[in-house]
Amino acid sequence: MRTAFSPAQLADPVLAEAERNLRACVHCGICTATCPTYVLLGDERDGPRGRIVMMQAMLEADATPSRETVTHVDRCLSCLACRSACPSGVDYARLADAARAHIEARYARPPGERATRWLVARILPRPGLARAAVALARFFAPLATRLPGSLGALARTAAKAGAPGATCVTDAANAAPARRVALMPGCVEPALEPAIGAAATRVLARRGIGTEALAGCCGALAHHLGRRVDARAAARRVIAAFETMAQAEAVTIAATGCAAHLMEYPHLFAGDPEWAPRARAFAAKVRDFATLAATARAPANAAPRGPRIAWAAPCSMQNGTRTAGEGRALLEAAGYAVADVPEAHFCCGSAGSYSLLQPGIATALRARKLANAAATAPAAIATANIGCLIHLRGPDAPPVVHLAELIDWSEGGPRPRAMG
Repeated sequence: MRTAFSPAQLADPVLAEAERNLRACVHCGICTATCPTYVLLGDERDGPRGRIVMMQAMLEADATPSRETVTHVDRCLSCLACRSACPSGVDYARLADAARAHIEARYARPPGERATRWLVARILPRPGLARAAVALARFFAPLATRLPGSLGALARTAAKAGAPGATCVTDAANAAPARRVALMPGCVEPALEPAIGAAATRVLARRGIGTEALAGCCGALAHHLGRRVDARAAARRVIAAFETMAQAEAVTIAATGCAAHLMEYPHLFAGDPEWAPRARAFAAKVRDFATLAATARAPANAAPRGPRIAWAAPCSMQNGTRTAGEGRALLEAAGYAVADVPEAHFCCGSAGSYSLLQPGIATALRARKLANAAATAPAAIATANIGCLIHLRGPDAPPVVHLAELIDWSEGGPRPRAMG
């Protein structure tokens, strides 16, 4: 594509990176077949090719975006299936990042939208507030879950939360580990499903990998809302905290959405002479949980084995960390009969805060994912991201369980709560 950015605009590293990707796009349309919103809605503006045209016009004009542009950019899931499919190597994420930051800075949203996005940005990244919100939603569930739109989606998400409990559990094997890693508990995971962190800790401990908690939000939610200042502030806190952990050889988290964002930190600080090299050094040490768990195999035991599991690899694992195959291999090595969900590349509709901000589209994509999973007749659905897990869970779905819990169970850990 030809572009018309001014030299002053291209002095901004974010816009310069976006411009390079615009020039790489040949508008072949291969990406549209992989885009869940295009396939669902059938509107060119709701596919990568159409959005790229609108984002280019908006960014080049450096003006207030139209409502049409904002609507269709907002509908993007950032699943990045288009990035994996693109034969020209267009990094769509860089275009979306620039567009969302521009919209956040230039567009005046209606009051209801502003309030919802503020709640997502301010409450969910803070574990204490997230726990309080979950408790309130549970208390008012009979009424709150019937609310329309985003407020009802927020309440229904909180109502699916697991039982409260500790996030991390110390294993006997963790007392003298051969290796140590920093384990981020995450923001919403301790509030919604604390058993995942405990299971991940035990799985790693059996492999001689001790864990040390690295508190703090990764900033992914703020980043995808276009709140660039908040996202960078969160990243600085995480990087600085990890730099003090001299014994930790790597950093990991059980949520693949967060892991994928941690690997993207260098893009947040493009052109920053102080933080860019620190972000690159940090990102080089990020390891997906599945990668660490696959480094060694725990001893066999007499724990239950063999249920049929539908493997629903999150988009962040397929197109971000690129470790979906490792997750599947872990399940097979643990003795489960693993079935791949048809249309595996289609997002389930969770996509971070997407299910809260776009509940109609998210609900339709959830129904499609569950229908595809049901075709494999599974005893449970396995995923590796807290957002996907909570979004898919419900009375109309089989049990939905995190990868760490299933591996832990196969190695003698507790039976996942979702499986009864």
